Amino acid sequence: MTRRALLQSAITVAAANAATAHWKPKLGVFCRYSAANIAFAGEEGFTCVQLATGGPVSPESTDEQLAEVKRSLAARGLTLAALNGGGNHLDPAAQQRFVKIIELAGRLGVPFIGGSSGANPGRPLDEQVQAIVKAYETQYFPACEKYKVRILWEPYVNPANIATSPVAFAALLRAFNDSPYVGLQMDPSHLAWQMIDPVDATREFAKYIFNVHLKDTEINWPLVRRGGIQPVDNAKWWRFRLPGSGVIDWKGFFTALADAGYSGGMNIENEDEFYYPNYNGTDFTESFKEGFRVAHAYVRQFVPQGARS
Repeated sequence: MTRRALLQSAITVAAANAATAHWKPKLGVFCRYSAANIAFAGEEGFTCVQLATGGPVSPESTDEQLAEVKRSLAARGLTLAALNGGGNHLDPAAQQRFVKIIELAGRLGVPFIGGSSGANPGRPLDEQVQAIVKAYETQYFPACEKYKVRILWEPYVNPANIATSPVAFAALLRAFNDSPYVGLQMDPSHLAWQMIDPVDATREFAKYIFNVHLKDTEINWPLVRRGGIQPVDNAKWWRFRLPGSGVIDWKGFFTALADAGYSGGMNIENEDEFYYPNYNGTDFTESFKEGFRVAHAYVRQFVPQGARS
């Protein structure tokens, strides 16, 4: 790297740090629970985690198991920023399960659950939105009110989700009339491969964002330019990467959050296959840990050091 390039890089980082000097978010990882994983997060200097639902963090967990989870987090100085819960919220069986996950969040004192919106594939957007509103108001909101929990939608494209774009965000949020029990879990990687600008979306919906996944998307532009987004033999033209290894404007993304005064959790979601295998049983593999370290080193350019709530 030339001296001029080094100077320009230093100027860019300094400008980003100056722009976010007032900012106090939490920085962590999204993972399965194990005592070893929590110990790693604390030793690495993270300040929060988001936990997948399963194992000792599940509706079937005993009070003793959940107390041990809380002790493990407290011993490492980590905030449990959110849980993650899947399922199609228009499926009655999934609804019964999710009510129990809301109760689980209440038992753990977690204010947010991330996941999909629910969907009825093939039906018009407005019809699906109204069905989602009805399902949430009747099935979920009494438990959300009791346990002080907000359901967050992530723009992850899957058959159980319509909350995958600003058009759908706006339709859902308008229909819910600023309900205190719904919001967004922003993951810029899912917007990037859809050719949606994550920075613009973050600015537009900043006040509805209560949890963040930090993950990048790499686009294979030579393949796209020759084969389009539906290439021959379904060739893979995009893949998830660690922050800094894809197309996302992270300086712009973090500045948008900082400008909005965002102070919630930002959790690195490591789906970069260069650092797989990811788990050995429930514990991180050494390669997976290295991925979190690499991502942490990159993200620290833009996020205040030692930010805690």
